[in-house]
Amino acid sequence: MQKQGPLAGVRVVELGNFIAAPTAGRLLADFGADVVKVERPGTGDELRRWRLHAGDTSLLFRTLGRNKRSITLDLRSEAGQDVARKLIAKADVVLENFRPGTLERWGLGPDALKELNPGLVLVRVSGYGQTGPYRDRPGFGGVAEAVGGLRALTGYPDRPPTRVGVSLADSVAGLYAVIGALMGLVRREREGGGEVVDVALYEAVYSLMESLVPDFDAFGVIREPAGSALPGVAPSNTYRCGDGKYIVVSGNGDAIFRRLAHAIDRPDLADDPALADNAGRVANTERLDQVLGEWALGRSQEAAEATLRAADVPCGPILTAEDITKDPHFEARGMHQRRRVRIDDEDVEVTFPGVVPALGEHPGSVRTLGPELGEHTEDVLTELGFDDSARSRLRADGVI
Repeated sequence: MQKQGPLAGVRVVELGNFIAAPTAGRLLADFGADVVKVERPGTGDELRRWRLHAGDTSLLFRTLGRNKRSITLDLRSEAGQDVARKLIAKADVVLENFRPGTLERWGLGPDALKELNPGLVLVRVSGYGQTGPYRDRPGFGGVAEAVGGLRALTGYPDRPPTRVGVSLADSVAGLYAVIGALMGLVRREREGGGEVVDVALYEAVYSLMESLVPDFDAFGVIREPAGSALPGVAPSNTYRCGDGKYIVVSGNGDAIFRRLAHAIDRPDLADDPALADNAGRVANTERLDQVLGEWALGRSQEAAEATLRAADVPCGPILTAEDITKDPHFEARGMHQRRRVRIDDEDVEVTFPGVVPALGEHPGSVRTLGPELGEHTEDVLTELGFDDSARSRLRADGVI
């Protein structure tokens, strides 16, 4: 029997759209929280129509909306705001990623919600945060990656900066939103009272930039794009194999490098005092990349990986989506969650990502995929005390 997740009994109201707040809601729901997602009547979260669709709903929404309940509610109307207050009054956490000031205009700002529910943890995600001179600017993840410093490092020196092929800023902000929510709940348990968590997309990105700014401030160094290498450590790069596939090699530890050198039949590199530490290897990055590049081209990806694994050198193939669906380690770790989805009038088994992190005693689980728009409106309103007549009136007025 599936154990209840560690967040069973925690009630979450998700008011956000797109990626950031829904990512936080998904993680909380994965581990047992009752997450009620509030969506616009008629259209719902715009994420429902992003990327590839199965019917009227994208597989991206099925992923980020999993384990949640969906209700429709027009938060721009007074009646909708009244319903939201009743919902929030019984909640532990509220997630939102509207532009700053939106909740306040609806009468749902932090002061109003604190009076309504003193123990509430309100998690707010926005492009630039709730304060500061940029707070009112619209901010999406791609912009946050630029402002937060990431785009200055991506790509190759002779080409325009590139972006990562996923919504990195939004997803990282979602992780910080979860951390903030959990810290708020822990503090409430110990001391009482609620919390307001302010997560900015650009700050979520900036927090990943390691010593980018300290290196500049202390030494005047401005890092630039370095392709597939990681500046300051060597050898650590991506190499093309003879079969056209790629392998990533991280041979930048002193002992690891010596093992790597012997594995590629270059004991002279292992014995070279100029390459004995990272500083020396960084000074010889081009030379090492040329040696490893030529070695990789002389064998298949599988053969290169096997050789390096035998020498205990960290390495790995670059996997495509097809490779991942066939990988036994993903399977063994529960990262392949297969569910049936209606596509073109046929039920098709589709592989969805599993739950992270893995907990031994009270693991999370994928119980349901992202719900249909408003699938749980009647149930949730009934729980809040709205009778048949009240629900019918809300529906007739377009509130739900």
